[in-house]
Amino acid sequence: MSIFDGKRLTNETFKLDIERMRLGWYSDKYFVNILLMLEGLHHNDGYQGVYARDIGRDPAGLDVGDLEVEVQFFTRRRGKTTIVGVDKALSMLRHCTGYRDEAGGWVETWQNLEVTAVHDGSITRYDGDALRVQPVIKVNGRYRDFAMLETPMLGILSRGSRIATNVHDILRAAKGKPVLFFPARFDLHEAQAADGYAYEIAVARFNKDHAGKVHPFISTDAQGDWWGGAGGGTIAHAVVACFLGDTAAAMMAFAAYVPVDVPRIALVDFNNDSIQDSLRVLEQMFSRYAALMDEGDEAAAKRYRLYGVRLDTSGSMRDEGVLPLGDPALDLGVNPRLVFNVRQAIDSAWQKWELSPAHTQMAKAYCRAVKIVATGGFNPDKIGRFEKLNVPVDIYGVGSSLIRNDKTNNTDFTADVVRVKIDDEWQELAKTGRGVCDNPELEVVDLAKL
Repeated sequence: MSIFDGKRLTNETFKLDIERMRLGWYSDKYFVNILLMLEGLHHNDGYQGVYARDIGRDPAGLDVGDLEVEVQFFTRRRGKTTIVGVDKALSMLRHCTGYRDEAGGWVETWQNLEVTAVHDGSITRYDGDALRVQPVIKVNGRYRDFAMLETPMLGILSRGSRIATNVHDILRAAKGKPVLFFPARFDLHEAQAADGYAYEIAVARFNKDHAGKVHPFISTDAQGDWWGGAGGGTIAHAVVACFLGDTAAAMMAFAAYVPVDVPRIALVDFNNDSIQDSLRVLEQMFSRYAALMDEGDEAAAKRYRLYGVRLDTSGSMRDEGVLPLGDPALDLGVNPRLVFNVRQAIDSAWQKWELSPAHTQMAKAYCRAVKIVATGGFNPDKIGRFEKLNVPVDIYGVGSSLIRNDKTNNTDFTADVVRVKIDDEWQELAKTGRGVCDNPELEVVDLAKL
């Protein structure tokens, strides 16, 4: 599955649309044109041009339609890129390499390919020199057999590596605090399985690089499809509305009916008073928790253990828990002062409760164990500011910034023919400005196992 277990995912996981992929359904149309050209030349006179580069022989009549090439797939994102998408790209090669015979039947030729590739979770580095890229896949074989796969192969490499690299950057900014993966609502549902896998790989890569112990937290079951994870979550603003704006009542129902292994995290900004709603939830949840503990029903009491509160104040609003001070813009949304104030209010909440001596220490520990989850507009820069100020956030929830693709974090992949085989000898023949490159992490791939 990745560098972490040395295994590769197969098409049992990906369930490729093989038939349409073989037809070029997912390929840029110019690859269909390329096949028409190469197949035509193969059946006719071959190369008839006059400006060929020097290949050590007269190229006239060379069967370029059957030419074997070496293609390398790589990204030119500066700095480090966390690579994801290799296994799915290899599955495309395994199941969609070949050609149509005269009767229209499919002839598989994947067994004629020589393929090397890195594992998902690898890191590539780029310093700006296009002659020193680090390929993640190299394919040697007859070009027209796999030419149409370039588009979907580049697509999954670009998408998966972009998500994984963005997640890795977020985790570094968060200094190893958990990051909830919340981009599902900002993109097509078909992308969730691939995106969730990229997220999980990035978490594992971060733990490897930084001796971390971060666990993956996804919001949909689809995001865990490829690696066996399951979605989790809190409550939504909509359900608080169903409870007439009573966040505490909504959380009591959540605690009563949702499986106990789902963390109880209260969404507390519905009424734009995060402190008040946090305290209301906290008091009602603890009251029920303490009563069940007194009855000796510890299993039932666990249902009322408040795991955390989630702050999600809109970036255009100032929460009631923050008094106007200085620059009003600094008070908008989920900001450091709001988090500090919520933390202080939760930690000291037990002091205002009517408690028996037996419940005092229990209440104190209960309050201080509650975590703060911050969501809403978080990206590496915002998380970095929070961490620099030691804002007491325990978990960050991040959404659309994890799928962004702009000039600062572009992970677009490309593929180049860099060598051709002439008279059984490989010769360099790349686009000017490009060349044959290496990556010490490339390994021989046995496509038969995929």
